[in-house]
Amino acid sequence: MTVMTPAGDFRTSYRADTTIFPTRGSRAALWAGLAVLLCAPLVLDRYLLSLLINVGTLGIAALGLNILVGFTGQISIGHAAFFGFGAFSSAWLHESFGLPVLLCIPVAGLMTALVGLVFGAPAARLKGLYLAIATLAAQFILEDFFARARWFTGGVAGRLTESPAIGSFALDREESYFYLVLAFVIIMFVAAANLMRTRDGRALVAVRDHYLSAEIMGINLAYYRTLSFGIASFYAGIGGALYAHHLQFVSVEAFNILFSIQFLGMVIIGGLGSIMGSLMGAAFMVALPEVVQAAADALAGGAIDRALKIGGNISFLREMAIGAAIILFLIFEPDGLARRWKLIKAYWKLYPYSH
Repeated sequence: MTVMTPAGDFRTSYRADTTIFPTRGSRAALWAGLAVLLCAPLVLDRYLLSLLINVGTLGIAALGLNILVGFTGQISIGHAAFFGFGAFSSAWLHESFGLPVLLCIPVAGLMTALVGLVFGAPAARLKGLYLAIATLAAQFILEDFFARARWFTGGVAGRLTESPAIGSFALDREESYFYLVLAFVIIMFVAAANLMRTRDGRALVAVRDHYLSAEIMGINLAYYRTLSFGIASFYAGIGGALYAHHLQFVSVEAFNILFSIQFLGMVIIGGLGSIMGSLMGAAFMVALPEVVQAAADALAGGAIDRALKIGGNISFLREMAIGAAIILFLIFEPDGLARRWKLIKAYWKLYPYSH
């Protein structure tokens, strides 16, 4: 039902069968989508561009978590802490060593990957509830580190960051910073798509599907589980660094356990084991609070507002909406938005036939 390959299109090699964009229509849609995104700063205001920037930065970090959870079958409840470590690392590198911001961002990703490997090494021999508790411990350890390491994070006061620049041209406005985030999104998502086509990517999926069979086939479980933590942390570090230089300020309180749950929500809502689903889940999570806020404003002063006192509890409504969305997706759409998008494409491809 979800195969969009036209009739008569036969694949004669494994490389052709695993291509990222298998049809002419998908390639045309790719170029059309890129053209629309490149024109976005010309037609959208700064507020909408800021939302798109948040989708990009959170989508990169969510993709890393999806590689860990969706493709490798691990679990992490401390992803926000690695996201924050990347944010603080980039700001610290720029302020302490004077490195250009554009260089600090990938270096911050590498530093976060090393920290992820440190926590992933013992966690690689755990599974299930024990692994969840281990990653939860990583969340609390890094949170405490952020609060105490004033030389690195600025302590509870936080740390100011600067906008990146290309020569004398500063990317300090949403219109210009959007293109930087778009470039990183393209690079990171293409890299993840190609990773899944390699031997290591297939090994990660094998560990998820049946770790005993994978071990019998000669796959080193500890190595690939640890590797998945490193990759997930690298993506979190890149996303966190972009997030920090967009806001130009990072605070310790921002990277708490609730933020980690939101990252898990992005992966679940977008679709486990789906690269594009990670971006869909991030877009859903960014748009959901805006929709809740708009609904609260529309109901303000009405009978429902007087009965529930929505005006003074909008923050709680946002948290409730996130929890409700995760539960509803787990019940009615467990494969996420990516699966629903495939079904919609298959419907229009096969209409009016039902097979």
